[in-house]
Amino acid sequence: MVAVSYVGEELWSYFNAPWEKRVDLAWQLMEIAEQLTNNDFEFALYLLDVSFDNFAVGPRDGKVIIVDAENVLVADKRLIRQNKPENWDVWYESKFDDCDKEACLSFSKEILCARATVDHNYYAVCQNLLSRHATWRGTSGGLLHDPPSEIAKDGRLEALLDECANPKKRYGRFQAAKELREYLAQLSNNVR
Repeated sequence: MVAVSYVGEELWSYFNAPWEKRVDLAWQLMEIAEQLTNNDFEFALYLLDVSFDNFAVGPRDGKVIIVDAENVLVADKRLIRQNKPENWDVWYESKFDDCDKEACLSFSKEILCARATVDHNYYAVCQNLLSRHATWRGTSGGLLHDPPSEIAKDGRLEALLDECANPKKRYGRFQAAKELREYLAQLSNNVR
């Protein structure tokens, strides 16, 4: 038996929504990535299947909701710090996967469960949902495709998305994700 509930339209249906709405949704997605990675419970929840079909948007409040969480890895950060496996305190950067398929992610479950600081959720959201590397149902460009001309000219958004999806600097994704969250909040007036 399977119980199913309608919680809203899938994220995909917002792919061509007005820019302001897409920015708000992108900000919410980055906030979800942060909350699942760093929280007071000291459990990281790593999303292993990130696609437009696995998120929905609430019809009343416009909040992004994870609707398919069957592929989530739970890492006990407290236990990692306590047991101190090899390289446990070395920040882990997920490797960019430039595949020709939709919603590709590369990861090592063993490493995700053995490191205290991991960028996997930022990588997954940036690569598969937000950046120009995101492809879904024959489209490309991600949720933040075709920004207004003043934002495109500025170049900051594209640079942050590129560094978040495929970092050029060591630990660049960590900084890019932080700056991207702040920039999206500024763009959508969600500063909290």
